[in-house]
Amino acid sequence: MEIQVVEGALTEAPTAAVTGMDRRAFGEFVGPRGELASYAFGWTTGSDPHVARLSVGIGAGNPGGGTFHAVVFENGNGHAFSLTDDPFERVPEGGPDLTADQARAHPDLPFVWAVADLVFQRDRRAWWMLHWLLRTPGVQTAEVFERQEPILHVRHDAGDGVWHLSGASRADRGTAKAGHLNHAIDEDPSLLAVLDLAPGGSATRTGAGSPWSGRFPA
Repeated sequence: MEIQVVEGALTEAPTAAVTGMDRRAFGEFVGPRGELASYAFGWTTGSDPHVARLSVGIGAGNPGGGTFHAVVFENGNGHAFSLTDDPFERVPEGGPDLTADQARAHPDLPFVWAVADLVFQRDRRAWWMLHWLLRTPGVQTAEVFERQEPILHVRHDAGDGVWHLSGASRADRGTAKAGHLNHAIDEDPSLLAVLDLAPGGSATRTGAGSPWSGRFPA
């Protein structure tokens, strides 16, 4: 059986003080031998500390079942997980909320970390969250930044890792706006379809809502 990561619901709500947006994504995992897990991850823009959250549930209704909770934080040029006592979300395959110590002692913790790694590799909303977490740089043309034009061209620079976003107008370095890629995704979630572009890759489309093409290198 092929490993499956099935994206589920995405919820978005302003924070109580309306200073940011709380986003939570849900999904299901099916392992190569039919192992089941449910997951949820989320992040809050404008939050301090600048960390994301993760819950993975296994073994619903079984004595060894439980829900593991972790924070996700920046670690060098990537991310890392750290177990926490603080529950994040309820998920269908989960059981009782486990403390960090209970999770560390659980025999299925290696499986849970494997689920987490695969979810972050395959769930497009996780890519969005990681771009927020890592503050990935993104450069937009003035027309795209001012929302006068839709994003039609995306390029992931192979040298410095910066993402370049442009519309129908010719890119002009003199008026380009530097910022973070996640803000562009906030405004245009259709960018989720190209967030797996490798360095040196690019993608284009003919209009807002049109399919992306020309994604290379592989």
